[in-house]
Amino acid sequence: MTGEKIVIQPPEKGVLVREILTRCSGYLDQIASHSLQPYRGCTFGRSLCGIGCYVQHNVFVTRGRPWGSFLEVRENAAEVYRKTVERERRWAERQGKLFSIFCSSSTDPFVPQERKYRVTDSVLRAMIDHPPEELILQTHSPDVVREIAILDELQTRSKLRVHVSIESDRESLPSLPPPAASVERRLEACRQLREAGIRVLVTVAPLLPIEDPHRFFERIAEVADGVVVDHFIEGDGSSTGKRTRRTPLVEAMRAVDPASVELEYRDRMVEIARQILPGRVGVGQSGFADRLF
Repeated sequence: MTGEKIVIQPPEKGVLVREILTRCSGYLDQIASHSLQPYRGCTFGRSLCGIGCYVQHNVFVTRGRPWGSFLEVRENAAEVYRKTVERERRWAERQGKLFSIFCSSSTDPFVPQERKYRVTDSVLRAMIDHPPEELILQTHSPDVVREIAILDELQTRSKLRVHVSIESDRESLPSLPPPAASVERRLEACRQLREAGIRVLVTVAPLLPIEDPHRFFERIAEVADGVVVDHFIEGDGSSTGKRTRRTPLVEAMRAVDPASVELEYRDRMVEIARQILPGRVGVGQSGFADRLF
């Protein structure tokens, strides 16, 4: 299995929204002032990353629908961004925060349907005229490279970094579906972004069992500016990882390497990563906030 395709695609529904910038709280509060979701739901919900995704337990998002079975396309996202951006910028200033946007925490900004609807693209273009002080793009998809030209322009107006999720060097775990894209394609996307002068971090989150940690982090060092390692314990919005433990992901991890389901596994992988990428390794929430680079 290469992970190049997700066979079952959810039905798509166009929707109009009144708000597109959500004021961050909880885990994201120390990472950004706002989150932005171009879509509701995620095509990758039935891929490897979706199996362990804690968003599937958010009833406000799912509204009783199985995760991966729906996708709402926020057709007016760019228009609403333009209308509300200055209000939200002033709110961030009153809170003593940078006006910073995390895109996305509850969906992937580059689901395959983005090729058709271009919602993320339209929002990025709106940001050219109304840039946040900081923008974090988080994705599992190598399709992010389609936006290199506009990201290159945007980074002259905003502190920009792209996070590419690569949870392991393995292409699959027992009894679970493949990832949204192969490890090779995601590493190649990192290389292209970095060669274009765009800051890129690999997020090993949630950390899955790694077959060859030294080689894995060596490859990351070749294509990325840094790496963030985050275990599902402390990384899914709960201190014990209880959200992720409700999914099949944990048992699949345990079947490959029983140690991988413990927080100490993260610490061991971090130690290896720091040997290979000194000064370029972040851990957990502070790593996502880019405080250690």
